[in-house]
Amino acid sequence: MTNIFIVRPFGVKQEVDFNKVDSELIQPALTRLGLTGSTTEAIIEQGNIREDMFGQLLLADLVIADVSIHNANVFYELGVRHALRDKKTFLIRCSKDEIPFDLKTDRYLRYNENDPAACIELLVNALKATLLSDKKDSPVFYMLPKLEAQDPERFLAIPSDFGEEVTVATAARQIGKLALLANEAQGFNWEIPAMRRLGTALFKVKDFEASAICWTNVRDRYPNDQEANDLLSTIFQRQADDLLDHDLSTGLEFLSKSEVAIDRLLTNIASISSYKLAEIYALKGRNLKTRWVVTWRKQPEADRKKFALQSTFLLDAYFEYNKAFNEDLNHYYSGINALGMLATIISLANEMPDVFTLEFNTDEEAAIALKKYHDRFSELSILVNASIEARRIRTNFENDTWLNITEADLACLINNRPARVAALYQKIIQETNDFNFDSSKRQLAMYGELGVKSDNVKAALAEFEKATQFEVQKQRHYLLFTGHMIDKGDRATPRFPAGIEQKVRTAIQKELIIQYNKYGDRLVGISGGACGGDIIFHELCTEMGIKTEMLLLLPRQQYVVESVQFAGPVWVDRFDELYTKIPKQVLAQTKELPKWLQYKKGYTVWERNNLWMLHSALVCGGLNLTMIALWDGKGGDGAGGTEHMVKEAKARGAKTIVIDINALREG
Repeated sequence: MTNIFIVRPFGVKQEVDFNKVDSELIQPALTRLGLTGSTTEAIIEQGNIREDMFGQLLLADLVIADVSIHNANVFYELGVRHALRDKKTFLIRCSKDEIPFDLKTDRYLRYNENDPAACIELLVNALKATLLSDKKDSPVFYMLPKLEAQDPERFLAIPSDFGEEVTVATAARQIGKLALLANEAQGFNWEIPAMRRLGTALFKVKDFEASAICWTNVRDRYPNDQEANDLLSTIFQRQADDLLDHDLSTGLEFLSKSEVAIDRLLTNIASISSYKLAEIYALKGRNLKTRWVVTWRKQPEADRKKFALQSTFLLDAYFEYNKAFNEDLNHYYSGINALGMLATIISLANEMPDVFTLEFNTDEEAAIALKKYHDRFSELSILVNASIEARRIRTNFENDTWLNITEADLACLINNRPARVAALYQKIIQETNDFNFDSSKRQLAMYGELGVKSDNVKAALAEFEKATQFEVQKQRHYLLFTGHMIDKGDRATPRFPAGIEQKVRTAIQKELIIQYNKYGDRLVGISGGACGGDIIFHELCTEMGIKTEMLLLLPRQQYVVESVQFAGPVWVDRFDELYTKIPKQVLAQTKELPKWLQYKKGYTVWERNNLWMLHSALVCGGLNLTMIALWDGKGGDGAGGTEHMVKEAKARGAKTIVIDINALREG
C-alpha cells in the first residue's frame, strides 16, 4: 500500500477554500490512481499530533504539499520532509502568494483556486510520474549530494503482539496463520518490515506462493531491493520447477520472473560480496540449466541426446556456473554444478562426435575444444574437492547434509567404482531423518537419461529407491468446507432446521464421493467444528477415510459454548468425538481481535477466522483447493458468515461448489 501524506492549510485562508481544493482536486486525483491520502486531521489516536506528523513526513511514500500561501505550518512540515527524504515530494499551488525564494527553482503544479477540478488530469499524470521517478526533488539533498536520506524502515516498529503471533506460528509451522498475518499486515505503516519477516518465515516453511506475495509487496515499494530480489529469484525458480512438468507455459513464465529478479540483483554489483555474487551467477546457471532440460525433454526420446548437446543453453549454463565458482571458490554448489554440466558435455561429445564437430569449422578445432573441456574437468574436480574439505574444516567437521550430498555427487562424477558411490548416498540417507532429496534425485535422473556416468547413477538411484521413507509426497488437494449451523430454536426464518439433517448429509456425501474419485488419498478436509454442516462434513470424511483438520476460532470450552451447545448435548457429544480424534488448531484465546488489529476498519474476529481457514487451505496453491459451501445464497446473521467465505474464496480463484440448502429444505 502506497502511503500518501498531504500537507496543506485548513479551511478558508486568503479567500482560498483549501478543503475544497482537497475534495475536488487532490482526493479525486488520488482515487484515479487507486491511492488514498490524508492530513494530520485523519489521525484518531490520542497523543502528540506532532509525533504523528513527523512520523508521516518521514514514512510517507509521497508527500503532496500545497504552498499557495505563506502558511508557517506548511513550510515547516515541508522543510522537515525535505530534510528527511530526498525524493517523492510534490508541490502544488494557486496564484495567491509569491513563492518563497528558496522554492522558486522547484517544480510544482499550478491550479485555479476557483475551479480546482479543472487540473485533475494534470495532477494525476504528475503524481504518477513522481511515484515512478527516483530523481531527487529535495533541495537539501540536491545541494548536499553526499548527505544520505533516512531509511524509513529503521523507524518502523512492528507491534510486539504481531511479532509474537509470527514467532508462535513459525515455530508451530502454521503456514495458514503466517499467510493470514501477511494478508492482515497490509495497509499499516509497518507493512514492509512485516512483509520481510513473514516472507522469510513462509520461505522457510516452503509456502512459496504466499512468500512471493510478501516479497513482491516489498519490491513494489523498492524495485531494486536486494533482499526482495534475492528471495524472489529463488522462489520463482522453485515455482517454475513445480509447474514445468504439467504446465510448461506458466512454468517458463515463472522462470522469466526469476531471471528479472536476478537482473535487478546485478544492477549494483559493487555492493555485493564475492560469495553473494557467486550465488547470483549460480542462480542464473540453474535457470539456464532448467531451460536446457526443457528443450531436450520435449523431443522424442531417440533425439533427446542430440538436442541436449546442440542446445546453446548447455554451454550457457556451464559458463554461468563456472563464472560463479571462479568468483568464490568457497561456493562449492556452483563448482559441483559446473563440473556436472562439463561432464555432460564431454559424455555427449564422446558419444556423438559427428554432432559435436558441427559446432566448429574443422575437426581439429573440435578436438582442441574437447581437450580443453577435459583439462578443465580435471582442474574443477580438484578445486571442488578442496572447496568441500575447506568447508569441513571451517565448520569443525560438523555433519552437513548439503556438503555430504555434494561429496557424493562429486564421487558420482569422478569415481569409477559404483559401489563406492552407492555407499556414500546410502550413508547420507540412513543418517538423515528429515531432508528433501528431490533435487538430488532429479539431477541423477537427468544424468541417467543422457547416459552420463550411467553405472554410478544407477547405483545411486537404487539407494534412493530402497529408502521408502523418502518416497515422493503426493501434492495435497485441500477440500475446504463452509456452511450453516443448525437453526437455533427461536430462529424466525428457517435456514437449516434439524429435520433436514439427513438430506444435508446425503448432499455433502455426494460431493465428497465426486471429489474422492477425482483426487483419491490426496484429499485433506478443512473445516470448523460448529454444529450443523461442519460436524457433518468431518463425520462423513472420517467414514470415507479422508483426513481432516479442525480449525477452531476459540479453545474447546469457549468454542462449544459459542457454536455447539445451543443445539443440545447430542451435538456436543458428536463434537467431542471428533475433537479427540482429528488434528486441530486454535486461532485465538478470546473473541477480541489482537490490539494491533483493532484499528482495522470493518474487520471482525469472525472474518479473521474465515480468512485463516481459507489461507490454511491455500498452502498448496489455488489449483489444489476446492471449497464446498452449504449455503442459502444470502447474507448471514453477522460478520464472517458463509457468504463472506464464498466471496473470499472466489476472489482467490478457488473452485467453489455450492450446495443449495434452500432446495434441500423445500424439496
